[in-house]
Order: sequence, then C-alpha cells, then structure tokens
Amino acid sequence: MNLHIIALLRFKENHLFEAIELLKKLVSETRKEEGCLQYDLIEDKENKGVFFIIELWETEEHHYKHGSQEHLLTFRQNAMPLMNSQTEVYRGKKIF
Repeated sequence: MNLHIIALLRFKENHLFEAIELLKKLVSETRKEEGCLQYDLIEDKENKGVFFIIELWETEEHHYKHGSQEHLLTFRQNAMPLMNSQTEVYRGKKIF
C-alpha cells in the first residue's frame, strides 16, 4: 500500500537562499530512490520561510530506507541550524 507524507519545514528568513539550495538537492536526489513515486517541494505563498515536501512512496519499507540515505542525513545536518523549528511530518494513506 502506498504511503503519503507531508513534511512541513520552517526556515529562518535570513537563510532562505541557502535553505532552498539544500532543499533542491534533497528533492533531486530523493526522486532517484527506488520506491519514490512523488517528492515535490512547495513554498507556502503566505508565510515566508515555510515549505512543504509532498511525498508518495510505493511502500512504507521504501520510505524507511529513505531515512538512512546519505543525502537525507546530509540535508538534516546542514539544514538544522537554518531552521526555526523541528520538521513536522504527517504520514497517511489515501482513503478516497
């Protein structure tokens, strides 16, 4: 069964250029992963520094493997000092 995820990230306004570059690299590398069906970066049009990553994974196992990928670990390490708060992650399944 497919796994749908929405990740909410909030970055400090004085670090947006750097944050966007990190996010672009994360998205590009993640889209190459086995089982990744969708991985899109969305910028909130009302709140500066707020981004969503919309994810669709073939299975939970594929997403689990994503969690240990070098590009994700590097992103987390580099992005953490630029963020206002911890990433919020919502996991679900499509019901209709």
